[in-house]
Amino acid sequence: MKLKNFYASAALCVFAAIPACAQTPGVLSIADAPKLTVPRGGEVTHTLKLQLQPGYHVNSNAPNEEYLIPMKLTWDSHAVETVSVQFPKPASEKSDFSEKPLSVYTGNFEIVTKFRRASSASPGPGFLNGKLRYQACNDKMCLPPKTLDVKVPLLVE
Repeated sequence: MKLKNFYASAALCVFAAIPACAQTPGVLSIADAPKLTVPRGGEVTHTLKLQLQPGYHVNSNAPNEEYLIPMKLTWDSHAVETVSVQFPKPASEKSDFSEKPLSVYTGNFEIVTKFRRASSASPGPGFLNGKLRYQACNDKMCLPPKTLDVKVPLLVE
């Protein structure tokens, strides 16, 4: 009987914690992207505009602690090649759980990617698809890591 009550209590604790662990919708949002036109034989830049809810931060792309989850932006397209991804300068924030200050982004910030037309790209419209991985935290807890899909209208000249 005691074992049965233990399992019931454990299950209740697990199910009660699930909503608290879910990524809060809209903690990090991405502005709609304008069409990216890629000229023949040239390079072009795309600015991804991000907005984080007040009270939250995300780890930078180069956190100060090995165990922290970095922000990562990857692109997948056959029409363009990624030349570089430039993250903004992070802020340093002190936390209770780390001796080192945290390297984080807060508020509104931008990630700039430079692309060049792939030699095998066919002219015409399409989409540039990406993935933005991050972990949002506030002063009390970190939410589970999340990956957002990024979709940019594309015109290859």
